[in-house]
Amino acid sequence: MSSARMLYTFDGEFRMHRAGHLQSPTLAYETWGELSAKKDNAILIFSGLSPSAHAASSELDMSAGWWEDMIGSGLPIDTDRYFVICVNSLGSCFGSTGPASINLETGDRYRLSFPVLTLEDVAEAALLVVRHLGIECVHTVVGCSMGGMSALAYCVRHPDAVDRFLSISSAARALPFSIAVRSLQREMIRSDPKWMKGDYDPGDPPITGQRLARKLGMITYRSAEEWAQRFGRERSTDHARIEDQFVAEFAVESYLENHAVKFSGAFDPNCYLYLSHASDLFDLAEYGGSLAAGFKRLSLAKAMVIGVRTDILFPLEQQRELADGISTVCSDTHLAELDCIRGHDSFLVDMDALRPVVCEFFESCKQ
Repeated sequence: MSSARMLYTFDGEFRMHRAGHLQSPTLAYETWGELSAKKDNAILIFSGLSPSAHAASSELDMSAGWWEDMIGSGLPIDTDRYFVICVNSLGSCFGSTGPASINLETGDRYRLSFPVLTLEDVAEAALLVVRHLGIECVHTVVGCSMGGMSALAYCVRHPDAVDRFLSISSAARALPFSIAVRSLQREMIRSDPKWMKGDYDPGDPPITGQRLARKLGMITYRSAEEWAQRFGRERSTDHARIEDQFVAEFAVESYLENHAVKFSGAFDPNCYLYLSHASDLFDLAEYGGSLAAGFKRLSLAKAMVIGVRTDILFPLEQQRELADGISTVCSDTHLAELDCIRGHDSFLVDMDALRPVVCEFFESCKQ
């Protein structure tokens, strides 16, 4: 399996969806497999908010990717058959231009001078990479979580540039509950004194705000059912060494703290703010005035929508709404409702449930 890790710099002015522009933005992406002579076997993957383009390991980088058990030789997204592309989202901090990047027009970091970011911008930036690779139409666009909305934006804005769509734990727009959670996460970061209205020292970021935001995120990414089975009321083994009686007495608290510490400092806070806000802004109904009008702009040969029973960020009713809407323009649309207890994160951690469904989708593409 061949692979590549690349940076593509667009030569020109990239107009943002809402307002403003970026001068010659750079996009980080990775590929796996071989592009066919007809260039008709490309799969474009949009990630969730925080992952990089490193979705799977390769000979260039043997470290495990965020979707390691899904992409590769003989796996559901089979690199023996497909040319797989994963682009780091515009606005992120893993190689693509974002608020932490240097503004070529000023020589300083963008910080909050970065234009308003939308998932339409993420989709258009990915299209630049696809065109750079000489591909006119991708076989399938795949999107997970926030990436599912970015993928939907790609499909609705460029219906002739994609044949199939696979949405996993995503939606046509965010629920008020999800918006409320992300709003509180952003407030946690902005309330940290070290945030300094976005002008923090990159070497000394608002870690406390990030930790709290990540903890709240983890609570919504998983499920109460999993917490009960996994931790119950077990006490933390570290609590005896902590002077503060109100900190990490229970095992679930230690779990959240460990995840928060791991995340904080690894992801730029301003990039997080921008991508989180972009997730709230997307609404398919903006394409024609209603969801029904938005769905009518799609032109797909096949689609699948996958959801999870215990997902509270993108619950099953949103998966049904998405599948029903797509089915009005694509008769070959299928909905898979997975009975997983790991909530929204199931697409990352419950491969035994997800792999067979994704494999079934791509196997049916052969028919």
